[in-house]
Amino acid sequence: MTTDSNHISAPDLTQRPPRSPRLRLGGYVLLPRMLDKGRAEIVGKNGEYHYNCPLDQRIISFLGLDPAALREQLSAGKGDGEILEWIQANAKHQHSPWEIEQWSDYMQRRGPESDAETLQTFAEMVGKVSKTREDIKTWADLLDLDDYVTFGGKA
Repeated sequence: MTTDSNHISAPDLTQRPPRSPRLRLGGYVLLPRMLDKGRAEIVGKNGEYHYNCPLDQRIISFLGLDPAALREQLSAGKGDGEILEWIQANAKHQHSPWEIEQWSDYMQRRGPESDAETLQTFAEMVGKVSKTREDIKTWADLLDLDDYVTFGGKA
């Protein structure tokens, strides 16, 4: 972790990937990854990763959050627990634990849409990472493999 003058503890995403999209915080998949990208972007260590990307926008939309307001909280140097408390207090869409679990389970299993264009795009993205991995079926599978290969792993 690196720390800048504002005391933001941020991962250096030029040296390692953000947390897996499968990890959960408060029951929400994608959230730890999005927080890593936001913190890294604030300190200029985001590399190829972007905060508030289309995947991040799925959780932003589910919660009804303003991504700029969340980024301000990250800029204040808040840790994951403090950010979760802020989210629970500021999300426009409040969900019960079972709704959060169902949404997170769905997002974890979500693959490309069944239209030909999306399937082709997904196949091309997998092909850039591996020509032999036929087990990559979900967006989370693809992100985990891409992160692994980007930082020196072999597919």
